[in-house]
Amino acid sequence: MSPVARRRLLLAAGAFPWLGVSAARAQSTRRAVSVGGAVTEIVYAVGAGSSLVGADSTSTFPAQAEKLPRVGYMRQLSAEGVLSLKPDLLVATAEAGPPAVLSQIESTGVPVHRLAVRHSIESLRDNVREVAGVFGVPDAGRHVIAEIDAQWAKARARVAAAPGKPRVLFVLAHGGGAPMVAGDGTAAEAMISYAGGVNAVRGMQGYKPLTAEAALAAAPDVILITQQGLDEAGGIDRLLARPGLALTAAGRARRVFAMDALYLLGFGPRMPGAVLDLAARLHG
Repeated sequence: MSPVARRRLLLAAGAFPWLGVSAARAQSTRRAVSVGGAVTEIVYAVGAGSSLVGADSTSTFPAQAEKLPRVGYMRQLSAEGVLSLKPDLLVATAEAGPPAVLSQIESTGVPVHRLAVRHSIESLRDNVREVAGVFGVPDAGRHVIAEIDAQWAKARARVAAAPGKPRVLFVLAHGGGAPMVAGDGTAAEAMISYAGGVNAVRGMQGYKPLTAEAALAAAPDVILITQQGLDEAGGIDRLLARPGLALTAAGRARRVFAMDALYLLGFGPRMPGAVLDLAARLHG
C-alpha cells in the first residue's frame, strides 16, 4: 500500500493523522466512557476511539470526540448520566468527580480507571501506557510514545536555542468568575517552564485572584491566556482594562498570547507540539 493510501485509511479509521495509529488496531470491544479531555485524546491516539460511547464536556479533540454523547463536566458527573450509556468501563482523570459519584458507578460493577494528574512529560508517557494497556493495545501505546518523544525532542531543541527567559503571567478567565493568575504547581506554570519562560507569579500554590497589586508585582513580559478565556473576557482591550494589566510591560506592548485551553493545558498527546508553539510565541 502506498504511503498516501495508508494515510487515507488511517484518517478514515479515525486516527490522529500525526500519530498514524489506526482505530482498527484497537482489540477491545468495550463500551467505554472517557472523562477528561486529555484522557479522551489518548484513547483516540492509541486507536481505541471506536470503543467510546460517551465523554465529558472537556473532551473537544479530536473532532470525533465532539460527536459523542455528553456526561457533563468532569468534576460534576452524575451517575445516572454515565450509567445510562451502559458502559463497561469508565476511564477518567484523577480530577474527575465528585468522588461519591465515582463510587456509586463502581458499586454497579462498572470499573473506574483513574489516570494520575501530574503536569510533566513523564506523566504523559505513563498515561499513554496505562490507557493502551486498559484497551489491550500496548503496541499502539509504544508507537504513540515514540511519536511523542520525537515531537518532544524538537520542542526541547527549540527551547534550548532560545535567548532569555521572558516572565509570563497566565490569566485564567473561565466560567464567568473573576480572573485568576496561575502560581506554582499548575499546568500553566509547567508549560511556561517547558517553553523556556518563567512563571511571573511565584511563592504561591495554585490560582489566586487577579488584582492590580498581583499584576504589578508579577511584572510580566508576556500575558498568556486561553483562547476561550480571552473570548470570555471580551478580547484583548477588555482584558487589559483589568486592574493593573495595562501598566505592565506586557500590557503596554500588548503582548497577549492566546491558545486553545485543551491544547495548552491538557497534557495530552499534543503537549510537545503545544510547547513548541508556545516557545515560538514567547521567543519570537
